[in-house]
Amino acid sequence: MSLVTDAILEKLNSLIVVVNPSGYVEYVSPSAKRILGFEPEHLVGEGWWNLTRDNVEDRQSIKALTLQQMKQEALLETAPQERLLKTANGSERWILWNTSKGPLNTLVGIGHDITDRKKAELQLLEKNTELLQHNKDMLDSIQYASRIQEAILPDVQKIKNAFKDAFVLYQPKDVVSGDYYFFYQQDNKAFVAAVDCTGHGVPGALMSFIANGILKEVIIKKRIENPAAILYALDEELALALDKENHTETHDGMDVSIGVFDFIEQTFSYAGAFRPVLVVRDNELIEMEASRYPIGFYADVQKVFTTKTIDIKQNDAFYFFTDGYCDQFGGERKKKFNRKQFKELLLSAQDMEMSEQEAYLQYVLLNWRQEEAQVDDVLVMGIKF
Repeated sequence: MSLVTDAILEKLNSLIVVVNPSGYVEYVSPSAKRILGFEPEHLVGEGWWNLTRDNVEDRQSIKALTLQQMKQEALLETAPQERLLKTANGSERWILWNTSKGPLNTLVGIGHDITDRKKAELQLLEKNTELLQHNKDMLDSIQYASRIQEAILPDVQKIKNAFKDAFVLYQPKDVVSGDYYFFYQQDNKAFVAAVDCTGHGVPGALMSFIANGILKEVIIKKRIENPAAILYALDEELALALDKENHTETHDGMDVSIGVFDFIEQTFSYAGAFRPVLVVRDNELIEMEASRYPIGFYADVQKVFTTKTIDIKQNDAFYFFTDGYCDQFGGERKKKFNRKQFKELLLSAQDMEMSEQEAYLQYVLLNWRQEEAQVDDVLVMGIKF
């Protein structure tokens, strides 16, 4: 080729290789010096096969494939092939080859140096592999946390055994939940609580672990029985748990409804921090309203929690719940289910057993949601006395 042509070919970021029908390399472009480090004349003949590959099997298979292509009367259109070539200094370069028939039944290969792109792809693959492993480790940890959370939740069967009938509808938005329910029976009294912690997922679950600890501290260890007194003690214990040194206002907290059933006196005492309790009696619904203060937050505010007590009548039904059910978006207009519909739903289910009510509430929620994502953790506890 002319000096001008050689100069142009030397500057290209591509290799041109011409192979004759016997597998002899007749021509290698001058760019081989810059890309591979070999003088082009060293690569003609068998040099191309021997110098650019260390593996004998690789040399033989590539050469055989080349000869097979040349035997075809018309070269079939094939996808570009990526090949790894060895350079003169022992490093490696990735070359993307396109082949075509040349004059005198030769095969012309045009190879583009894609080493930088390939390195970027491999780095991306490595990062993706690391991310996948990281995500797997994180999900495994969350699944393990879920098992721990399930372990601290009261046995629903114990709740059912303590009353005429009961159910617990518990549906975390994520694997773990910021909603938590509590049950403890001591002699003639049963303590029931529904807790909605700040956030959901992992942050909410961590708060639920704290809720479990301080409820046990206040009710079981300190043996506080009055619901309002329990809320005051919970507020104090939470402040101590979250801020042991700085005494600054915390931005974490929980909404709590706490009820105490006295089996001898046949009374139900209740106090709530932003969470009411609904009572259905003779097909009428009574809302026992909560105080407008949460547990946690507002360290500089004098909170007021009040205990309300009612006599229990046979077949009274009590419902503890968090806001996840009522706040779920859905329906034709993609609106919240809301408290009013929730109350109507409970009234409509009064002829059902508690297990049937649980299934009914779950069905209605799913039917309401349709394709909408669950927006929050869901907790509804139903107790029939």
